[in-house]
Amino acid sequence: MKDILLSGGTLVTDGKKEVADILVRDGRIEQISPSIQAPASAKVIDAEGKWVLPGLIDDQVHFREPGLTHKASIFTESRAAVAGGVTTFFEMPNVSPPTLSMEKLEEKRAIARRDSVANYAFFLGASNENLEAVKSADPTRIAGVKIFMGSSTGNMLVDEEAVLEQIFRHAPTPIATHCEDTPTILANEEAAKKKYHNDAPFWEHPNIRSREACLKSSTLATELAKREKARLHVLHISTAEELDLFTPGDPRITAEACVHHLWFEESSYATHGSRIKCNPAIKKESDRRAIRQAVADGRISVLATDHAPHTWEEKQQPYFQAPSGLPLVQHTLLLMLEMVKQNCFTLETMVERACHAPARIFDVVDRGHIREGYWADLVLVDPNTKTVVDDTKLWSKCGWSPFAGERFSHLVEKTMVSGNLVYDGAEIREEHRGEAVLFSPNRR
Repeated sequence: MKDILLSGGTLVTDGKKEVADILVRDGRIEQISPSIQAPASAKVIDAEGKWVLPGLIDDQVHFREPGLTHKASIFTESRAAVAGGVTTFFEMPNVSPPTLSMEKLEEKRAIARRDSVANYAFFLGASNENLEAVKSADPTRIAGVKIFMGSSTGNMLVDEEAVLEQIFRHAPTPIATHCEDTPTILANEEAAKKKYHNDAPFWEHPNIRSREACLKSSTLATELAKREKARLHVLHISTAEELDLFTPGDPRITAEACVHHLWFEESSYATHGSRIKCNPAIKKESDRRAIRQAVADGRISVLATDHAPHTWEEKQQPYFQAPSGLPLVQHTLLLMLEMVKQNCFTLETMVERACHAPARIFDVVDRGHIREGYWADLVLVDPNTKTVVDDTKLWSKCGWSPFAGERFSHLVEKTMVSGNLVYDGAEIREEHRGEAVLFSPNRR
């Protein structure tokens, strides 16, 4: 591990910008100062005119391993992550078999230790049958407990009220929820099948995965959290109405927004079709506008991706057969920076939502900020060079992007993971491996 001096960059962290040097040694930030004499052993990187950001912590990705590796793997998707400035990912449990025990979670950690170029952690999944596994989980080794309070794959739907109450009462970590009401969705699906048979248009998706389904489930989750004094993080908010459930600065009940709900809106189905089919659905332009405002005012605490790749062939099927989910992790930072340029929120706010807040909400140790003593998870951004999304330059295994041809105003120039320069703007140094994220022990 080589010493690295980042010289003259504009650091963006902890609500401020400052021009400073950063000395990285043994994987951590040893010194931050206006001027640092480079040690003889150090690699010097000229960062003048560039932004130096904390590496993004993406609190919701689906890297498809084990069992679904024809779509993606921890190796392939972690490469896409670091190419996009994401240095740490929290991966979801709906793989095959699902991650419903600490044993299965440890198997995923072993794969990541072998293959991941980014730092990693994994959610333990909840089901109607694994309450004891949830209650006894080691809070220092899991990102959190994930509950699908809506349609899901495999044995991952928790719809028994008594079980939900027990999970909210006893989970040893923050609870992350996917909130959509299954009976509402099934009724909407039946109506759509009667109307369209097997030829439903993709713009019907937000009517099937409706706003009513989202609000009903999110309301239940927040009510349970308050009653059971649980820490709750509601994932991928997609409607304006749900935003009223959250209060800026509340440390115990928080919400996430994903970049595709901030970028696309209902007219996008006409041009993108299945490529933007996701759960919960992308909805109205008024919802997009409201969610962007909530990112700015703090009702939305976290920005993430819900990166969920499928093969191109799978996505080309008719509406009812085409799977939900899209690959996002390589371009998430560029999307966020584009919205900063559009004055949706400030650069400092973006860093708070994408770096600081995930670390704080999930009790991550020594990551998410540019601070002396912290791990050196850093991203160097060129604010004056554009990026054109090219399908031949994608790192995700699926090989396609919903942003093909898009011109973004910034360039992810370099990414450093735990002190290793892993991405240099063109190549990924695959010999480096990320670290398992550590969490504070008292997380209830």
